[in-house]
Amino acid sequence: MSILEVRGLKKSFGNFDVLRGIDLIVEAGERIAIIGGSGCGKSVFLRCVELLETPNAGQIFVDGEELTAPNVDLDRVRRKLGMVWQKFNLFTHMNVMENLTVAPIKLLGMSPDDAREKAMGLLAQVGLTSKADSYPEFLSGGQQQRIAICRSLMMNPKVILFDEPTSALDPTMVGEVLAVIRMLAKQDLTMLIVTHEMKFAREVSTRILFFADGVIYEQGTPAEIFDAPKRPKTVAFIHKQKYFSYEISERAFDLPKMQGGIQMFAEKYGLSARKTNRLQLCCEELIYDMLDHACEGDAVQISLDVTYAEVDTGVEIKFSCAGKSYNPLDKDFDDEVDEDNLGAMILHNLSKNYSHTFADGVNHIEFALT
Repeated sequence: MSILEVRGLKKSFGNFDVLRGIDLIVEAGERIAIIGGSGCGKSVFLRCVELLETPNAGQIFVDGEELTAPNVDLDRVRRKLGMVWQKFNLFTHMNVMENLTVAPIKLLGMSPDDAREKAMGLLAQVGLTSKADSYPEFLSGGQQQRIAICRSLMMNPKVILFDEPTSALDPTMVGEVLAVIRMLAKQDLTMLIVTHEMKFAREVSTRILFFADGVIYEQGTPAEIFDAPKRPKTVAFIHKQKYFSYEISERAFDLPKMQGGIQMFAEKYGLSARKTNRLQLCCEELIYDMLDHACEGDAVQISLDVTYAEVDTGVEIKFSCAGKSYNPLDKDFDDEVDEDNLGAMILHNLSKNYSHTFADGVNHIEFALT
């Protein structure tokens, strides 16, 4: 039996549909990382799972019990879910030991001695036994978040929900919190983790959910999502792709404007001067070659799309040109270079993974810069 199941979950704020139908089954021991762009509904989803936000539609089952049922004992079922917030939410008027023991004593009926013993065991796991009597204001952000994780574990939850647990931390403290979550992963705890830490998500999770358009847009193993994403928005997010596009509709097009646009694009994303020069040269030579050999009369319909991937600094060019079928690289480069094949020679030397297709009266060319 699944430990957590979500069926048709929807959530709107006014006319804005944040979640448009989430279906998810979580098995015991799964570690699921939830990734996606800002505002895609990741944190809202977690809040809905614990009913901190009321869904507009859908059902949520925790360990076989429906959390969304009309007459459910909400507090009892909700105890099966642990939540670790972005900003810790420790009780400032209580010391660490009190923060850890108050809920299990009052809600689970645990004796103060047993609660303290368990708390000390958890503090030992996260390296904070010396802070048992300290108050939150005297702890660093990383220490407070480690205490917050221990507080969640004190309730023996079936599932722990982490809502961007490192987003409020100084970069120097992120590592210590991620180390604790890695430790928990080795204990086969069931976890849902909303995170922007892609390297961490890859290392610790058994499954990745990519949120977009109010749904689970794509999901799979870390290798499937990070190495071979299938859908366009996943690809763009994983590779952090940036785009530059330019349209040409006449032979006397504004070359300086296009080259200036490429220059600004390159400077914005830190392309090297060498790669920028190669990009401009390839685009210019390709356009003029197609104008000379593919375009018919004054009819010009050319589209240029440049993609830059921050992950590997790769630059890819997609080019379409209506007219006659023409492949700039379908030439014999053993011949002496002349004006007719100079542009093709430049493309040949500066491109890789080159492809050309012709369909419905349009040439499609794709290649990557060397």
